[in-house]
Amino acid sequence: MIIQAGNIHKSFGSLEVLKGIDLEVRKGEVLAIVGASGAGKTTLLQILGTLATPDEGSLVIDGTTVFDGSGRSLKGDALAAFRGRRIGFVFQAHHLLPEFNAVENVMIPALIAGRGETAAREDALRLLELTGLSHRLSHKPSELSGGEQQRVAIARALVNSPAVLFADEPTGNLDSATKQEIHRLFFDLRDTLGQTTVIVTHDPELAGICDRRLEMKDGCIL
Repeated sequence: MIIQAGNIHKSFGSLEVLKGIDLEVRKGEVLAIVGASGAGKTTLLQILGTLATPDEGSLVIDGTTVFDGSGRSLKGDALAAFRGRRIGFVFQAHHLLPEFNAVENVMIPALIAGRGETAAREDALRLLELTGLSHRLSHKPSELSGGEQQRVAIARALVNSPAVLFADEPTGNLDSATKQEIHRLFFDLRDTLGQTTVIVTHDPELAGICDRRLEMKDGCIL
């Protein structure tokens, strides 16, 4: 299993958002997490992605214990380094840096991780070709369509070869045709790279084609 989460609890003040979540994700699986607004989907995704800390519970990602039953097992720089190497994120908003072109945007996480410029550029070019953007390498975000910007964001999330790609409403801002292209891309990445992907979505079409679909309600998995 790439992800093993046990008894995850999270509250904000008196509001209990997650109520003892148990979850396992297999290597190479594309998993959809669905549910109404307020069900706890994004909070769970943030904890699985190590962006937030549970009040209680354990989390193991790719054999590394991130949280144990008594608190955070990775802290500070060690946690940030693990997140940078082993976890990728794609959000509804692309968060591309406007002053850099597509290749440079994809390279940035690799450079931050301490990789050399040549290796970072080679991987960026490979991933942009894989995501169908080999003809748009020198274009800045303002010169790209919404779907193209999301493809750059996906390539950027993959540049450090993460164990898990987390996507939060990745096609929420796109038109129907572009949504379908991005949906197919997640499965192309699974087939080509063996990429494990966890997607939070309200899109029934995307959830319906995933390998597995988990529904959340009131902080629990149904």
